[in-house]
Amino acid sequence: MKREDADKLLHEKVEAGEKVSPILPEGVKNYLIDIDGTITDDVPNEEPERMATCEPYPDALATCNKWYDEGHLICYFTSRTEEHREVTEKWLNKHGFKFHSLLMGKPRGGNYHWIDNHLVKATRYKGKFTDLVDKNVTIQVFDDGQDD
Repeated sequence: MKREDADKLLHEKVEAGEKVSPILPEGVKNYLIDIDGTITDDVPNEEPERMATCEPYPDALATCNKWYDEGHLICYFTSRTEEHREVTEKWLNKHGFKFHSLLMGKPRGGNYHWIDNHLVKATRYKGKFTDLVDKNVTIQVFDDGQDD
């Protein structure tokens, strides 16, 4: 799916006369994928010369492109700064990564806790990219008072 097709999916949504954020169709995922340490070696911002020469993880390239080809949205979300955008885009294109968008400036340091009004699923990369599998885990949620 090309970026234009993705934008068409996210057409204006109106509920009770008010514009609200669009929701993707059932079955379409919006993948936010880190770059350093996830699809390639962990290259810190302090060593930008390595950003152009590092090699992709083959399983990451195959899996991410498969998700793209299945119609999911792929956004690379990195702690690299805006000054690293050009080298990052060139690297992604050189190695054949298909994607819809690239977000720079993700906070550094890990231990992320994402709060959103849309469903968020988080998957920690631990050395191998594969299709995702279901697993029962304990998560933290806001207390909505329904478990009292």
